[in-house]
Parts: sequence; structure tokens; C-alpha cells
Amino acid sequence: MSAVLSRHAARESLAVRIAVPAGVLFTAMASLATLLGIPPSEASERAALPAPAAAMALPTVEVVAEPAMDPCVDDAVVTALAAGDDAATVQAFGGGAEFQAAVVSGNAPCISLDDPHRTWVVVNKQRPLQPEHYAPASLAAIGLQATSRSNELRPEATAALEVMAAAAAEAGAGTIGINNGYRSFDVQTRTYGSHVRNKGQEGADAVSARPGFSEHQSGLAFDLIACSSRCGSHEVFGDTSQGSWVAENAWRHGFIVRYESGKTGTTGYAPEPWHIRYIGEQLAAAYHEGGFHSLEEFFGLPAAPDYVH
Repeated sequence: MSAVLSRHAARESLAVRIAVPAGVLFTAMASLATLLGIPPSEASERAALPAPAAAMALPTVEVVAEPAMDPCVDDAVVTALAAGDDAATVQAFGGGAEFQAAVVSGNAPCISLDDPHRTWVVVNKQRPLQPEHYAPASLAAIGLQATSRSNELRPEATAALEVMAAAAAEAGAGTIGINNGYRSFDVQTRTYGSHVRNKGQEGADAVSARPGFSEHQSGLAFDLIACSSRCGSHEVFGDTSQGSWVAENAWRHGFIVRYESGKTGTTGYAPEPWHIRYIGEQLAAAYHEGGFHSLEEFFGLPAAPDYVH
């Protein structure tokens, strides 16, 4: 009979340990200990056993998210922008890739892709120059063979182009000349009008910009030609040794081929391997290394296949 009672008591004791709070458990075990003849000190030790580890509370986890710092408040950025030094501004951001990433992410409120005074301005069929009659503050004549009177660019673009032409000649690629550099609003009006007369407006829009929408008006874009005993047409530039060399090496001198094959749906223009655009060495390096093929993609902008009106 005592053995049966002992087994039942053990099971009852286990049930109480699981089902009741600690204070009640202590009282119940003390009474049970008296019934079973267990000394009070031993019963107290058993009741004071710690709770199972699984019942312990887990620590609170706090996640703290801090917004990215606005690079536009950096003293170096503020100073470079105020001085109009685009290269120093890009460097103050940390370089071309960092500048591009900040613009794309919206973390560069001080950088406007509409500002025609800046080398990073983006001009396309949906982004006209502002104002539409914009003219660069200064222009410098290009010291290359030219087949038109539009042989000027902004000074920084002129200097880079002359260095690139010298590098091409030194590499054995041949002589580079220029067909068109800066074109004013009025010159672009006449140029576009000529295309409309010859091709109709739809045909003209595929190969020429409307006045106020031309990169040539920014003073940062130009059309190249290949020269030997005489200079050829810009339309054949892509098939020449000079054209191949420029396509591969222009980025080293701060340039990109603006209208590449296969990107008409993004840029709005048929391929123009002769149309070169200056964006500065740091941005051109980031453009090349990032595998980009249009400024729209580079700066995360919508495609601009057609005019907005």
C-alpha cells in the first residue's frame, strides 16, 4: 500500500509543479513533504529550484536605422559648387561613381541635371536647355582641322578634345578633325529647319534636335571626322580607325559616345558614333566602368524617345 501511495504521490507532485504558480507550488510541496515525512529544509531546497531555461524571457532586440548623410552639406562640396568647379565637386562626393549613386538615389539635392552651366547637364527630347536660348559664358576655338565654322567648345571640353586627338594620333589611329562643335539656338534653328525640308519633321526628329533641345548648344558636344590627306564626312566616322579608337578610349579623356547603337528608344536618336559628349574624366570613368550606354540610364532618368509636345 505504501509503494502505491508513493507512486501516486510522485505523479501528483509532478502535476502540481507544471500546473501551478511558484508560490502555490511552494505551499503545496511543504504540505506534501509533511505528509511524506520529508524534512522542511529539504522540501525548501526542492521548491527553490530555478525555472527551466525555456521559460526565461528573451532579451529585447532594437534595430536603429540612421539616414544616409547628405553630401551636399559637406564643406568641400559647398565650396566646389560655389566656385563653379565641376571636377572638384565630383571629387568632393568621393568620385564619379559616388556622385552618380548619390544623384540616382535622390541624396544630392544640390545637384541639378537641368543646370546648363554644369558638365553633368542632361539634354534630350524631354529635357530642353533652361533657358532655351542658353549660351555658354565662354568658348574656346578647337585647334583641329575643321569642316565648318562651328569649331568652338567650352574651354574644358576644347582642352580635353585636343589631348584626345593627340593621343589618337600617337596611338597610330590617325588624325581626328571636327565637323561641328557649339551651335547657338539660331544656328540650330537653321540646321533643324534644313532637315525638316529634306526629310519631313518625323525624319528630322530622328537625326536632329529641335532648337533649345540640342546638346551642341550646351558647348559640351561635337561631331568628329576622320582626316588624312583630306577630311571625310562625319557620317562615316564610325567605320574609320579613328572612330574605333574613340569608341574604345574616349572615356579616358572625359567623353562618351552619346547616341549608341541599340539605344534609340532611350535617347530618341538614331546611332551617331561621331557625336561625342564631354562629362569630365571622373564621370566618364564611372560611366565606362559601370557599363552604361546612355546618360539617361547613368542618371536613372526616364527614356526620352519623343518630344513631350
